[in-house]
Amino acid sequence: HLPDMRTPTEMIVGLVLCPCGLLLTLTGTLAPSWRQVSLVPDQPMDVVWEQGIWDICRERQSTHDRLCGQADELGYFEQVPVRVAQGLMPSSLVVTLVGLVVAALGVRCWRPEPRHPVAGVAGLVLLLSGLMSLVPSSWYTQELWALPAPPGSTLTVGYSLVLSYLGSCLEILGGLALALSFHHCCKE
Repeated sequence: HLPDMRTPTEMIVGLVLCPCGLLLTLTGTLAPSWRQVSLVPDQPMDVVWEQGIWDICRERQSTHDRLCGQADELGYFEQVPVRVAQGLMPSSLVVTLVGLVVAALGVRCWRPEPRHPVAGVAGLVLLLSGLMSLVPSSWYTQELWALPAPPGSTLTVGYSLVLSYLGSCLEILGGLALALSFHHCCKE
């Protein structure tokens, strides 16, 4: 009786979704556009301020002139949701990398049979990393309009926040898929 050389479907799904989630979360963490502030009084109509968790950029949309490193005159970076995101988003990225390394060790690597308990633990680690990035994204969204902005300006969700959400969801789904590896242990 030869061992089954196919990698279980849940492991493949987890190993596809989690790296995609990592890339989206990394982009969402680094890119400075969690929130866009437009129609700022005393500014030209086409100026948009993009606020991320690390930087504030000013872009003139008619000429596409973009200048980052703007001064935080309203205390945006001192707000609790921004501070929490500054801590949890990079931590989530590190936990995701650890989870992917553990997953690689559990999902076959150089062995003929996958290590189901190791892949299951990797799934739990990746599930945790997805939750670690979902919490600041959700909290920031909840507080989006409460964070300081010039009076009379228009606020919208930025693409970085959307990418962080999507990355978190992919990591959670991939982690759940890998955690299904535990059911093989129960069968044995």
